[in-house]
Amino acid sequence: MLTALVLVLAFGNPAYVDWSRDHTDANTAGGWFLRLLAWPAWSFDSDDPVRDVLARDIKAILVVVLAALFLAALPGTQLARARGTLSQFFAGWSAYIFAGAFAGFIAAFILSNPSLLGAFQAAGAGAGYGLFTGWIVGIATLGAYRSRP
Repeated sequence: MLTALVLVLAFGNPAYVDWSRDHTDANTAGGWFLRLLAWPAWSFDSDDPVRDVLARDIKAILVVVLAALFLAALPGTQLARARGTLSQFFAGWSAYIFAGAFAGFIAAFILSNPSLLGAFQAAGAGAGYGLFTGWIVGIATLGAYRSRP
């Protein structure tokens, strides 16, 4: 799942996160989207508690790992007879939605003050992230070849 890895590395890095926070307007569609791209933020240096930094880093890792797992598990890519079918696109997109939701949910329990409500909110934020950025992963899966067992 190279596309998910590139999205997380490119838009979750501290330089991009700081840039999007300082140079975009959250009240415009473009600014909102550019800030949304930074949702799986990761960092190695922060003034936040260690558990919070760890939770963010694990969330970013989980987005990539879970996207690969969900993509392998979803039947759209497995049942597609020809490369480039819409089932591959929707499988990639939905895999990223699920990956974002589950990554947010799981990482919320690692935070300093975890709560079930916080986990539900993090899952919703992750699903929103996957919904609005997962089409990129969906497009990347269009040409993917899946060997038959």
